[in-house]
Amino acid sequence: MIELRAFDTADRALLRSWVASPEQLLLWAGPSFTWPLDDDQLAAYQKAWAGADRRVWTAVDATTGSPVGHASVRLVEPDTGRLGRVLIDPHRRGHGLGDALVGAVLSHAFTPMGLARVELGVFAHNTPAVRLYERHGFTTDEVFRGVERVDGVSWDALQMSLTRAAYAGTG
Repeated sequence: MIELRAFDTADRALLRSWVASPEQLLLWAGPSFTWPLDDDQLAAYQKAWAGADRRVWTAVDATTGSPVGHASVRLVEPDTGRLGRVLIDPHRRGHGLGDALVGAVLSHAFTPMGLARVELGVFAHNTPAVRLYERHGFTTDEVFRGVERVDGVSWDALQMSLTRAAYAGTG
């Protein structure tokens, strides 16, 4: 359904078009970017993520080659990666692409990358994302209360993880 290819300079405009508000930016990337998302921030992101300890992908439709999503994995320990920056083109949501993207990333993380564990952070109120990760076997390790405040509303975050053994048991 989808394939992963390395994120490249042409993909920056896609990310900017897929993130349409400060709240969406925070949901996608946490506090690491500022609104409005611009090419300078994405160029710095692309450069910082070009190391051997990181993988940054654009997900493309396997039949058309058109970009449909984005994701990354960063090594935080020799055998542990952190899944992040998961995003599907807003016009393509609701068609199973999130499941396909997370599945492809996990397959890559546990096999070619050889990770034993994948972690992630997600805002607790982002129910579709939380359910997506749970479908893939992620469990909540910790809840962080009030990590962000948006329009007077406190946002909690979940720290979730999945081991290679648990992943192998779900497939």
